[in-house]
Amino acid sequence: SLLSLGSNTRRRAKSKMASRAANSVVRRLAHRNIDWSSPLFKGDPELAAAVSNFRGWAANAGAMAEKYKAAPAPVDFSKAKSAVRDQSLVDGLEALYKNNKPPAETYEWSAEARADKAAQIEDAKGRLAFTQEMIEDTEKELAFMKKNRLNREMSVGDMKEIYPDIAEEVEDEIERREWFKDTLSK
Repeated sequence: SLLSLGSNTRRRAKSKMASRAANSVVRRLAHRNIDWSSPLFKGDPELAAAVSNFRGWAANAGAMAEKYKAAPAPVDFSKAKSAVRDQSLVDGLEALYKNNKPPAETYEWSAEARADKAAQIEDAKGRLAFTQEMIEDTEKELAFMKKNRLNREMSVGDMKEIYPDIAEEVEDEIERREWFKDTLSK
């Protein structure tokens, strides 16, 4: 029928667009060696679900790209002519099908959307740099704490020298006569 003919044309245009998008995603991810079984992807249930959904989408995109990479087979009007009593209807649909050449649907990425994505990427790079800096600082702090671990041989003077912030807090508590502040409830 005429409606199914139109939907076939729409489906073909959508499949080409989906195929391009899927191929693009698969191409970008193909060169990356991602360890999907990494604990990083399993730590948070919400992240694990998102990763699982993404992996399913990527697999589906690849399958769709493969399925729709070739043009669909032409409609067999001879079969329809033998099944329909009014041959003029089928002839009219066949003429419409052969003469109708819809333009290809293309997607234009707007400058606004492009700028938004670029801003998101820059924000993520900033957060990544901050996180890397925090990791480095934490590793230094851990190394310092391991090196200066408290033990029975360490004197109070040694402890004050290694941890001046704790020594200052202790001195303030002594001056305010809050000797048992951290040990007894009020």
